[in-house]
Amino acid sequence: MTQEIEKVKSFIIGSGPAGYTAAIYASRANLSPVMYQGMEPGGQLTTTTEVENFPGYPEGVEGPAMMADLQKQAERMGADVRWGVVTKADLSERPFKIETDDGKYFEAESVIIATGASAKYLGIESEEKYKGAGVSGCATCDGFFYKGKPVAVVGGGDTAAEDALYLSNIVSKVYMIVRRDELRASKVMAQRVIDNPAIEILWNHVTKEIVGTENGFMKSVNGAILENVKTGEEKKIDIDGFFVAIGHHPNTQLFEGQIDLDQQGYIITKPNSTATNIEGVFAAGDVQDHIFRQAITAAGSGCMAAIESERWISEQD
Repeated sequence: MTQEIEKVKSFIIGSGPAGYTAAIYASRANLSPVMYQGMEPGGQLTTTTEVENFPGYPEGVEGPAMMADLQKQAERMGADVRWGVVTKADLSERPFKIETDDGKYFEAESVIIATGASAKYLGIESEEKYKGAGVSGCATCDGFFYKGKPVAVVGGGDTAAEDALYLSNIVSKVYMIVRRDELRASKVMAQRVIDNPAIEILWNHVTKEIVGTENGFMKSVNGAILENVKTGEEKKIDIDGFFVAIGHHPNTQLFEGQIDLDQQGYIITKPNSTATNIEGVFAAGDVQDHIFRQAITAAGSGCMAAIESERWISEQD
């Protein structure tokens, strides 16, 4: 029995601001894009409560609602948005060969990768319980909601230092929870943290549990129980927000050995472009951006990827 192969001009892997924006632009360019949304349709923003820094929403918007809006807009433009996961992508030759978990096979003239990056979390049960309700992996996304309130940042590297410094201008106090007795951050960043009176570093501590309150479906964080790794002594800190800053991992496992990746696993794109080392394959959003990691920058790169994809396809005809 011969497997039916669906042929498409533009195949978009992953959703979120980058993927949906790419789908909008690709649709308007008559590329009839097919998108597979991935394991987490809408990406990281679906775990965010209110988004206040995305243009066009003057009153703010819930993360999942904004992703639903972007999906509706992409579909209205003509994008074929499908729920599911790409399980295999052979990018060795054109047309590119794609397989999905629903047993479908595709041949694509161009591919836009928008699989994003996932924040690394501690892996404790209470962290998952309060994710999006006090627990966050993005200080620049959610810090504003804790204006004038105490928060904690977990981590000792540059990301944690940057988050702690950023939050110190918004919140009343930042507890920085550091497993070791020194910061892994660069010396300049570490000194800025140490010199900041709004930041209290809790050396040699790990998080045992995040505690909070529940009222029906409403949850909120009000503290964290920490353990001193040297003495075993436990202590509770009173906080309203808990920020995990132990890094991100790009969702690029599917493309290892095919696309050029940096040491952290992010896709390398050409300067001022979303083009990868493979002609006809483009990357947009957090999968290739470990610096800004914002919804608006992801959307912008999704626009770029679709425009570059359309131009590239037209040049092949």
